[in-house]
Amino acid sequence: MAGSQDFAEDPRNASVQVYVNGEMVPREAARVSIFDAGFGMGDGVWEGLRLHKGRLLFLEDHLDRLMAGAARLRLAGLTRAMLEEALAVTLQTNAMSDGAHLRLMVTRGLKASVNQDPRNALGVPTIVITAEYKRPAPRPPGWGLTLATVAIRTSGPEIFDMRLNSHSRLNLILALLEAIDLGADEALMLDPSGAVASCNATNFFWVREGAIFTSTGANCFNGVTRAQVIALARQNGLTLTLGDFPVEHARAADEAFVTGTMGGITPVAALDGRRLAAPPGPVTARIAELYAALKDADAAQGAQLGVRPDARP
Repeated sequence: MAGSQDFAEDPRNASVQVYVNGEMVPREAARVSIFDAGFGMGDGVWEGLRLHKGRLLFLEDHLDRLMAGAARLRLAGLTRAMLEEALAVTLQTNAMSDGAHLRLMVTRGLKASVNQDPRNALGVPTIVITAEYKRPAPRPPGWGLTLATVAIRTSGPEIFDMRLNSHSRLNLILALLEAIDLGADEALMLDPSGAVASCNATNFFWVREGAIFTSTGANCFNGVTRAQVIALARQNGLTLTLGDFPVEHARAADEAFVTGTMGGITPVAALDGRRLAAPPGPVTARIAELYAALKDADAAQGAQLGVRPDARP
């Protein structure tokens, strides 16, 4: 596997425990019912969270996004305090303080019958949290992602809102399969009008003559890392433009990168068969430097959710 979600294997993950509806269980015992709305219908929302030096980075932003999604789906019985407590228990049980990636998953919960009608839900959400030691896989100098533009497009909110971080990812998986068939690591997806939107699992930025470009955000992931990068660029005097750009504009890029919670800032080496400057280019490297400093600054605020600062991963 060679994508932005790739990670180095870590033997400690064999013994981590998983939070399942208020209980911590060994990973091999983690189960949800076949009558769960998430299993049957992909009916739920989720967040990926990065644990860095005792902090779940940008936690407020992530919980804001999850709670907004839950409200859109009208998930009953869910509170922010409930999620914060579940995250704390997960980290405390696993004695984690750094280098971990958490996936917080919330579904509509058990249903009286497996069908899409939300009125058949029994009213108690399912909450599952996995916490694994994950660091990006080591890469040789000059490595970067290979992207391919695919036929499958992102969708607008009137069809399926990409900004809703839902469990249903089928169109994104199909896009990735198409990219793999084209010999690429990940897919670059266009929006319904044909403008550059995002990759199948990350947000996409490209650079021409020192200026950064990305989509408007209307038809792509509401990425927490994407928002941080946009703010960093503007705060540090870098030229950044959001807009509806044809793919030809991106294909003429000098450099490019993608953003996501797991990989942070990941450089791109090629797009649609055209090699870019040896990654990371100077602007990508600058953004990566600024983002690393931002993570450390967020971590410097101190431990949260009961994470022990002296815990040793």
